[in-house]
Amino acid sequence: MDKRHIPSGHYSQTASETSASTQDRHSRTGWAALLSGWNGVRSLALAGGVVLHAINVYIATTILPSVVSDIGGIDYYAWNTTLFVAASILGSALSARLLTSAGPRSAYVIASLVFAIGTFICASAPSMPVMLAGRLIQGLGGGFLFALSYAMIRLVFDEALWPRAMALVSGMWGVATLVGPAVGGIFAELGVWRAAFWSLIPAAVLFALLAVAVLPKRRADKGERSPLPLAQLVLLTSAVLAVSFGSVSSTLSWNIAGLVAAAVLTALLVATEGRARHRLLPEGALRITTALGALYATMSLLAVAVTSGEIFVPLFLQVLHHQSPLAAGYLAALMAAGWTLGSIASAGATGKSIRYAILAGPILGLAGMAALAVLMPIESTGGGLAITPICLALVAIGLGVGLAWPHLLTRVFQVASAGEQALAAASITTVQLFATALGAALAGMVANVAGLTDPGGIAGTASAAGWLFGVFALAPILGVFTVLRVVRLHARTAEVQEV
Repeated sequence: MDKRHIPSGHYSQTASETSASTQDRHSRTGWAALLSGWNGVRSLALAGGVVLHAINVYIATTILPSVVSDIGGIDYYAWNTTLFVAASILGSALSARLLTSAGPRSAYVIASLVFAIGTFICASAPSMPVMLAGRLIQGLGGGFLFALSYAMIRLVFDEALWPRAMALVSGMWGVATLVGPAVGGIFAELGVWRAAFWSLIPAAVLFALLAVAVLPKRRADKGERSPLPLAQLVLLTSAVLAVSFGSVSSTLSWNIAGLVAAAVLTALLVATEGRARHRLLPEGALRITTALGALYATMSLLAVAVTSGEIFVPLFLQVLHHQSPLAAGYLAALMAAGWTLGSIASAGATGKSIRYAILAGPILGLAGMAALAVLMPIESTGGGLAITPICLALVAIGLGVGLAWPHLLTRVFQVASAGEQALAAASITTVQLFATALGAALAGMVANVAGLTDPGGIAGTASAAGWLFGVFALAPILGVFTVLRVVRLHARTAEVQEV
């Protein structure tokens, strides 16, 4: 309609109504809507599940040297991480079935209690075998919590709030990166490492009580129960264990053997999943030609890029840039802080802004990895001028992932078929954890081959830093191509919906 044919008073009223409508829509989709009232309590419960899992990861990493010096078991040091990651992947893969069988409220309570039981065993462990049993149970409960926190977003919030809820939940890793090492470090320095585990149990019980108070007892969309995809679960877990065991050794042949075994098991997983009547992942998840496959490929590549840096950045900063362990740990946390800031900043994006946010993920990741490949190997005294560009590169990598992440996860919910949305939600964490384990193993192999252990020292560490970030820059490069496919498929879907 031509504005010239509208009386001025009528046009002014229309503009006012439009402004009011915009404000009303923002009040229903903004942060205030997510964080106030019962939505705020639900947000606390779901974010708390991720916080428990994530803080535990960093606490355990920090106190493990103290654990070993107290109860022994240095030969099984790496198994603490291996068993925890494998059990977490198993828990995330089984979370869809738990949600269908028990309902949101009971599923979250069960997950919290399993985590608390595992933590209790760890806190009271008299020996390393008992500690490993506790870590296994802890990982299972943590995997449940991690996956359920994402899966319940679509069950307890309106779709308009999904991006912000995703940003809030994924941003909790940034909080955990800052809190976990501090909590673990304080208890370790006081000589009471068990108290670090004990401190997590009341939090687990609190979130279980919150779940009882605010989460629905039953799902509105009752999913059909189906048999467990046992063959796929065994193959997936075996692939993770093969990668983890292979990366523990400093011998190249063992590294390669672990990766080859993992590749064979993964190929068998793909073949089995393709023929299976009861799937572990949603239909199309393992085909890059589908919208879901492109989304999972992008998420995996971004996760691999972050993992490669998180593992070795503290070591590189200490050896090459003469930072203290505490300072190096918190400088490395800049990546997680960037992830959190990016998630919060992009959560409210709409329209074309979503495409730009998704594209920013691999582009900023590539820029950050390239900068670290050049800057990190150059030894410095650790002064501000030398360390600032490295800090900016770390922030850029995390910021890129954070900008893209909420919208990638939201798209997973949107493109999954109606009968597989719970499975798609659970598979988010399955894919992310598998990519993280694979990235960690590959990072260890590249660093060792590049000279981290032989010749070692300044020269070996510098070589390892250059090769590590140079090689892993391939992940965001490939991510550019997968994210372009995500954007194209999203635009095509939007055009179809408009028609």
